[in-house]
Amino acid sequence: MRKVTSKNKVNNPNIKKENKDITSVENQLSQMFKDHDRVLASLLGQVTQGISPAALLYAFADWLLHLSISPGKQFYLCHKAYKKYLTLINFMKDFILGKAEFPCIDPLPQDKRFADETWRHWPFNVFYQSFLLVQQWWWNATTDVSGVSQHHIEIVTFIVRQILDMASPSNFIMTNPEVLAKTYETQGTNLVQGFLNYLEDRKLERCHELPNGAENHLPGESVAITPGKVVFQNDLIELIQYFPMTEKVYKEPILIVPAWIMKYYILDLSPHNSLVRHLVQEGHTVFIISWKNPSRQDENLGLNDYMKLGVLEAIQAVEKITGQQQMHAVGYCLGGTILAITKAYLARCKDNRLKTLTLLATQTDFLEPGELGLFIDESQITFLENYMWSKGYLDASNLSGAFQILNSKDLIFSKNVQTYLLGERQVMTDLMAWNADKTRLPYKMHSEYLRKLYLHNQLALGKYEVEGENITLYDITTPIFCVATSRDHVAPWRSVYKIHLLTKSEITFVLTNGGHNAGIISEPNHPGRHYQATTRFHHENYIDPEVWERQTSISKGSWWSMWSNWLKKHSSQNLHMPPSMGTKEEPYQAKMAAPGQYVHMRT
Repeated sequence: MRKVTSKNKVNNPNIKKENKDITSVENQLSQMFKDHDRVLASLLGQVTQGISPAALLYAFADWLLHLSISPGKQFYLCHKAYKKYLTLINFMKDFILGKAEFPCIDPLPQDKRFADETWRHWPFNVFYQSFLLVQQWWWNATTDVSGVSQHHIEIVTFIVRQILDMASPSNFIMTNPEVLAKTYETQGTNLVQGFLNYLEDRKLERCHELPNGAENHLPGESVAITPGKVVFQNDLIELIQYFPMTEKVYKEPILIVPAWIMKYYILDLSPHNSLVRHLVQEGHTVFIISWKNPSRQDENLGLNDYMKLGVLEAIQAVEKITGQQQMHAVGYCLGGTILAITKAYLARCKDNRLKTLTLLATQTDFLEPGELGLFIDESQITFLENYMWSKGYLDASNLSGAFQILNSKDLIFSKNVQTYLLGERQVMTDLMAWNADKTRLPYKMHSEYLRKLYLHNQLALGKYEVEGENITLYDITTPIFCVATSRDHVAPWRSVYKIHLLTKSEITFVLTNGGHNAGIISEPNHPGRHYQATTRFHHENYIDPEVWERQTSISKGSWWSMWSNWLKKHSSQNLHMPPSMGTKEEPYQAKMAAPGQYVHMRT
């Protein structure tokens, strides 16, 4: 009998095929079990709105375990609790005796829940004073615990604050004097109207319709009505060119890249506060990108696809239509981030078509992204990826829910009190209606955005890869006009300020009052607007943001006027006739009227 050697076994094609089949089966089983986990995470994510319960439990376990082995901190908290108890008792005693002239604790300056005079009356003053004391004690309990990671401290503090805001006496009928007074005055009709408001809102939400009042601010009817044409369209963008409003225009056109998190017409709202109309009236040829609202078919679109199919295609179109080899580029929020990536890529390729950059509320360094960073860690991103996997995109409701949670006191609880307890609808403004016109985010793009930018900060570290090579913002040498807003929960101004550390360009930095949206939509003659601004030239040293804020004088009015002068300064001074609307041939032939089709794609 012939003996089979080990060498023959290794070279036996049947054995190789058998081993390959076994490996294939094992891989299929592994993938199947992973898919089961993803399905479970997806179902759980619908309950938690995409927030990882594991990440929260891990943070609270870290805090609680370190607190349990910190007897000094425990005694300190007991001391604080006893002291606050005595403070409240003394306040109640002095109030009864008529000696309490001032409350024992004041709300934070931004907390307007207890501003009404009725909160000064018994027993409501006790309700809100005890709430503020408890809120202050919990802040002491969740901070300064030795050994707890800073990220976990921020998560625990944030979640406890959300729970306390839910339990605020302002949220309940019997502990809110304003609601009780309104109920007495209207004999309860405010509660009836509030209940009807609640039913109407839930119906609109189930039917995926715009909220009450938004029908008065529809794109193409009362907003997004600056005259223009769609001059280019692909599977990701529509490019809109606007009709000139002056006899002659500046040579360099302006390309605006808005964020695809929301619809583009944040920059073209009503005629009086439209940034697009303002630029056109100033004598500029303006183009803007309108992003497609992605669906399941777009799940594999990545961040670099948004650069290539979006920004680079738009640059090519503007160049072909106007015949100009240089243009001004403007990016807002995430649109500014992808514009900065594009400019760094073009700088590596020695392409100077973007003459200047304007970045509005744009982060390029994500090391300190503010409270959005609470949702950024490996556990949270993996959970969110699994949640998006089942649909192929991040649902708009999850996205808007995350932003609302960041300012839940004003955007959720105070709004609910007004709408459902007082029975009063907020007057729907164009900005509020735009904010309700939600969009989705494709699976791959959102995953890459969170991992590459937020989690690993690749752009700031020079490790972001395009076409197999790393790009760096340090290669950018064109002038930059950078705007940040003082009350920005999405792109905190100190994070935006870090652009000074990443590029050697001349940077004009502006800090304006307002939030992420309202601070940007800051038209001239807007009441109460002011800003701080300086220019950092090539040879000047870096200034810390805290020092910069103290040293920089405040100017009254809108930063739009300053920006207009900056654009004119960096434009050719010889005005000429406006270019044609699109070209005579495809693919840049003028098609439908603005605002186009993509803006009407609903969730």
